[in-house]
Amino acid sequence: MAPGILTARPGSPLKGRIRAPGDKSISHRALIFGAVASGITEISGLLEGDDVKRTAAAMRAFGADVEQLGEGRWRVAGRGGFAEPGDVVDCGNAGTGVRLIMGAAAGFALSATFTGDASLRGRPMMRVLRPLSQMGATYLCREGGRLPLTLKGGSLKGLSYRLPEPSAQVKSAVLLAGLCAEGVTEVIEPEATRDHTERMLRAFGVRVDVKDVGGERHIRLEPGQALTGTRIAVPGDPSSAAFPVVAALITPGSEVVVEGVLLNPLRTGLFLTLREMGADLTIENAREEGGEQVGDLVARYSPMKGVDVPPERAPSMIDEYPALAVAAAYAEGATVMRGLGELMVKESDRLALTAGGLRDCGVVVTRDGDMLTVVGAAGGNRAVQGGATITTHGDHRIAMSHLVLGLASQQPVSVDEPGMIATSFPGFVALMNGLGADIG
Repeated sequence: MAPGILTARPGSPLKGRIRAPGDKSISHRALIFGAVASGITEISGLLEGDDVKRTAAAMRAFGADVEQLGEGRWRVAGRGGFAEPGDVVDCGNAGTGVRLIMGAAAGFALSATFTGDASLRGRPMMRVLRPLSQMGATYLCREGGRLPLTLKGGSLKGLSYRLPEPSAQVKSAVLLAGLCAEGVTEVIEPEATRDHTERMLRAFGVRVDVKDVGGERHIRLEPGQALTGTRIAVPGDPSSAAFPVVAALITPGSEVVVEGVLLNPLRTGLFLTLREMGADLTIENAREEGGEQVGDLVARYSPMKGVDVPPERAPSMIDEYPALAVAAAYAEGATVMRGLGELMVKESDRLALTAGGLRDCGVVVTRDGDMLTVVGAAGGNRAVQGGATITTHGDHRIAMSHLVLGLASQQPVSVDEPGMIATSFPGFVALMNGLGADIG
C-alpha cells in the first residue's frame, strides 16, 4: 500500500452493533452557543473530529473556557459574548464552523481574521457575508468572498432575509448575528433546511418563532435575548451512519445496527430514499433526547431498485448523496438525483467527484447540470467492477463513499488522502473493520 492510500477489499458479510460518532452539525452549534451563553454548558456525545476540535479552539480564541472532561464529554464556560481574538482564527476544514462563528462574531464590537486549510480557503463565503453586511458588519476578503478574511462586527440591525438557496449554515449565521442586533431578525426559507439552530436556541432559553406562510418557513427572532448555559446530549450523526448502513445494504449476508442516530425529519432524506429503493432498513427504540428524535437503525442486505429522487428532498440529505450514489450502483435500474447544485460548493465539487469516481469503478453514470443519474449493476449481467484509485481532493465523504463501494465490488477500491476522514468520522476504519470489513 502506497503512503497516503487506503484500500477497501470485498470480503465477509458485515455484522454487529455500533454507535455513529456525534452529529457534526449539533456538535459545532453546542460549542458556539455555549461560548456565547452566560454560565456553564455541559456537552455529552460531542464529535471529536478535526472540524469540531477547530471550533473548540476558536471558541477559546474568542474568550470562552473550553475543556474536555472525557471521551465525548466537554465543558464550556461562556462569558455572555465574544472577546476579540489575539490571533488569526484557523478553522481548518470546518465550513460549518467558520460560517456559524462569523455569524456569532458579527454581533460583537470586534475584528477577527479567519483562515482555513486549502480546501476551506477555496470555498465561497459570500452567501454568509452578504446578509451579515446588510445587517451592518464589514469585511475584507479575497476575491469571491474567500478566506482569509477579516470581519468587523457590532452595531447590527435586524433584517428580513429570504434565503436565495437552501442553506442551514446561512440561516444559522443570520440568526446568531440577530441575537445582538437592534430590531427583529427574520429568515425566510422557501425550502426547509435542518433546524438544529432553532431547536438549540430554545434549549439555551431563547424564544424563536417558526411559522409556515404560503409554503415557506418564517423564522423570527426578537432582539435582546441572552443565552444561558445548559446541558446538550449530541446524538449520532446520520451523515456518518450513512456509510455503515449503505455498506450493510450492498454486502450480501450483512446485518448492522447503528445505535442512537439522529432522526430529525429534516435530516432523514437518505433513509427515506433507501426504503423507497427496497432497502430492509428499520428503526428500533425510537425516542426523544434533548429535543431531537433519536433511534437505532437496523440495516440488512437488500436487493434494491433505482428510483427518482425529488429535488425538494435535497436539503434533507445533501451530505448523503455520495453514499446514495454508491447504493444506486448496486441497485437494479437507474436512480435519478436532481437539485444537487449545493454539492458543487462543499469541501470539493462533490457532484463531479462522485460521478468521476463511480465511472472509474465501471459504473454507468451521467451528469446533466445539477442532475446525476446512476445506472445500477443489479439485473444487468454485470457487477460493480471497482479496481480504481480515487482522487478525493481531500474530501472525507468522497473517500468514505468509495471505500464502501469497494466492500462489495469485484476488485478493491483505493482512495488517496485518507487522513481527511478524521474531520467527520474519527475511527471510521476501525469501526468498519470491527464489523467485518477489510479496509487498510
